[in-house]
Amino acid sequence: MIAKYWGYTYQFIHPAGTSRGIMTEKPCYFIEVTCEGVTGRGECGILPGLSIEDFSRYEEKLKDLCLELTALEPKKWKEWAEISAPDSDWYDNYKHWPSIVFALELALLQWKSLTVSNSSWNLFDTPFTRREKGLPINGLLWMGDKCFLKDQLDSRLLEGYRCIKMKVGSLDSEQELDILRTLRNEKPNIQIRVDANGVYDLETALLNMARMEKFNIHSIEQPCASGDIDSLVKVSNEGRIPIALDESLIGVFDKKQRDVLLDRIKPHFIVLKPSLLGGIKSCEDWISRAKYRGIKWWITSALEGNEGLTGIAQWASSLTELEGFQGFGTGSLYSNNTPAKTVVRDGNIWML
Repeated sequence: MIAKYWGYTYQFIHPAGTSRGIMTEKPCYFIEVTCEGVTGRGECGILPGLSIEDFSRYEEKLKDLCLELTALEPKKWKEWAEISAPDSDWYDNYKHWPSIVFALELALLQWKSLTVSNSSWNLFDTPFTRREKGLPINGLLWMGDKCFLKDQLDSRLLEGYRCIKMKVGSLDSEQELDILRTLRNEKPNIQIRVDANGVYDLETALLNMARMEKFNIHSIEQPCASGDIDSLVKVSNEGRIPIALDESLIGVFDKKQRDVLLDRIKPHFIVLKPSLLGGIKSCEDWISRAKYRGIKWWITSALEGNEGLTGIAQWASSLTELEGFQGFGTGSLYSNNTPAKTVVRDGNIWML
């Protein structure tokens, strides 16, 4: 078995306003594994400012991984490929490198798919991967001034989205409320989600949630910073809009700590990003803990390119309890993306 990696830099078609500032490019890496003439590949979807990895050591860790994989006994490699996941000891050693974990999971899935069906992009057998069904997704409004937000909103509605997700906290609250008012007046039945990316303090969060309530907001993602547990507890209990945890899940690998987090904050939803949370097994663990507590969830990509995005969407389509709108609408952001594997039509993502 031979393993290798290489780096790549995506270039945004238009500068993207995020909670981490304006992005014009985004780094990533690919891991490729070859065994018995069959090759599988996975994308390391790193996101500077949000991923927990130590980027000064990232390539060193990739080199270690490739050496470890290349030295792996063929029998062991085939065992991993058969279940599409490394063993538990390996996960423990790489848990602080969540994007690498997910990239290897995708490489294993692709290798297995090629050996079974000679198809590199049917990682799971579902109506979505068979091109029979699309997955409903939210249309995202990137941060920017009021005119830019309104232009995006008009485009998303014309594109047929039935769920709009709007970033909040970067403009004067009155301007953001105007956008929400316009959206609700134009589309009374559309689902509206807002995402604060942790920018509000407790007082501001409760005030803005109360002001947004009249627009029938589905949820607010991460109203307060991930480290401000006391405020998150209060906004979950007292806020007028259901809250979803996003950044709060990043870096929480201990299972008891996951239970404590969910039991203390009692969020209404959690948002799962495999590249940031440690891959498929890690996200499925979060799902099982959320399900036990009656907490709902959805899955979101984290600015991956086409290959990472497709892997996330295919895994999501395999989950029997997947419902609602997912966050997979970022496949057309880059001028130098890898070849498209999916397309968005009428607010749904489809396999090509």
